[in-house]
Amino acid sequence: MPLRFLGTTSDDGDCPTLYEVEATGDILVQGDRVTDPAQLARLRDVKPTETFVTVPRDLLTRFAPRTEARELVPFADIRELFAEFKHTAWRLETRRSYATDRNSAKWARWKAGADIAAEPVDAWRENVRKQITAGKRFERVRLVDEPLTEGQAFLLASGLGNVAAGEDIRNLTRAEAERLRLPDHDFWLFDSRLLARFVFDENDVTLGVILSEDPAEIAAACQARDAAWHYAVPTVEYADRVRSTG
Repeated sequence: MPLRFLGTTSDDGDCPTLYEVEATGDILVQGDRVTDPAQLARLRDVKPTETFVTVPRDLLTRFAPRTEARELVPFADIRELFAEFKHTAWRLETRRSYATDRNSAKWARWKAGADIAAEPVDAWRENVRKQITAGKRFERVRLVDEPLTEGQAFLLASGLGNVAAGEDIRNLTRAEAERLRLPDHDFWLFDSRLLARFVFDENDVTLGVILSEDPAEIAAACQARDAAWHYAVPTVEYADRVRSTG
């Protein structure tokens, strides 16, 4: 079953880490195996299949979920959030490609050589302009490989139009994201209080989102946002960099 990285207290690749089993919501704990005979002797109701690890208390207080897992809902169910948020809508994009992009008419035009950044304003960009005019912020960080995948090259070209509409999009190399131990899943964070985490299948198709106001998850998302934003490169600058090395 797929695992979702929740967090770690290690800065140097050591083991204390929490994961969520996405299909069940169960928590998988990675830590040092318990070998002390005195400790093992005091454990209760031990089954032959069980093993035991120790982790720093800080790992649990910082990253262990404090609420029940929520149900998957269609992405369409959260569309109103992009108009109703009060201050900031922030996105982390981690995938190398998205099925919604590959199946779009814009993808076909881009493959044919069209300048998709210069196309007429669509509903997304119109809403971005409206929210920016109202004093709100639309921001996102996209993880990129070097060299770019085809899906990332498409998003870089398309993103220039979003930037022109007022969205602040920045790019961060995957190697840097791994160094920063950023999450390996996509999400939107609204007003630093509501998280919408994407769930995809193996073909990059969006299955839906899981909403959460869990304090540990919100705190982890805010920490990821702050770290990613500090190191990410604005889209226009990154596009110039790609062109100069292409």
